[in-house]
Amino acid sequence: MADLILHGIDRGQGFDFGRTSADYARYRDIYPATLYRKLREFGIVRPGERILDVGTGTGVLPRNLYDAGAKWTGADLSEEQISMARKLSQGMEIDYVAAPAERLPVPDRSFELMTACQCFWYFDIPAFLAELRRVVVPGGRFCKIIMNWLPHESGIAAETEKLVLQYNPAWSGGGYVPEPFAVPDWTAGVLEPETFHHYREGLPFSIDSWCGRIRACRGVGASLSAPEVKQFDRALRESLERNGEESFEIPHYIRIEVYRLIGPR
Repeated sequence: MADLILHGIDRGQGFDFGRTSADYARYRDIYPATLYRKLREFGIVRPGERILDVGTGTGVLPRNLYDAGAKWTGADLSEEQISMARKLSQGMEIDYVAAPAERLPVPDRSFELMTACQCFWYFDIPAFLAELRRVVVPGGRFCKIIMNWLPHESGIAAETEKLVLQYNPAWSGGGYVPEPFAVPDWTAGVLEPETFHHYREGLPFSIDSWCGRIRACRGVGASLSAPEVKQFDRALRESLERNGEESFEIPHYIRIEVYRLIGPR
């Protein structure tokens, strides 16, 4: 395992999702059925297309969209995440490679679509865009997906964020507020917007599944020591038990952005 250090995230504190692969596999396969349905119905994921999912983690997107008939490859920086993805994908013809999104061991122009779900902010954007242009066919597409809980609309989410910050003051992943969509500057000369979808949905959790979800986040399991993670988990459970509800919903904001490659190749 090796920590990824990004100066714009968590004050440059290192993190590695490989530390939390077991929890990640069990508790972060939580994207709702509506997301997968939209990706199919809107023609984003198409039968027969070759799709590369970068930052694939434990292969959540390829596994849940496997029956759509595309040919999937998943890439992730973490060897541990890729190992877990392979275990969870047994019986499926999904290729996996342990590699960063900026340096992919795949041939030129070998995919019609590249996806990045809940990971784009970890990329070196200029290097990533150069690699995107190399591996995606002319006129191919890039789909960027985010799903964030909404602490300003959920007391449980807000209290959870406060607790994360008690154990990890460097964590910068809290306080999310959706903003109106605007075509980002980094797309200039490389990508043009094709379609954009966004919506809110409440996701169901139990005390156990919410604790697991939070243990698998960057600010906890990917960065704290094992004893600190145990202490944090105990404190979060106690907080949730005081709330008096075994089951609850956490509102989330989901956004799907699809772009098409432009310009000379």
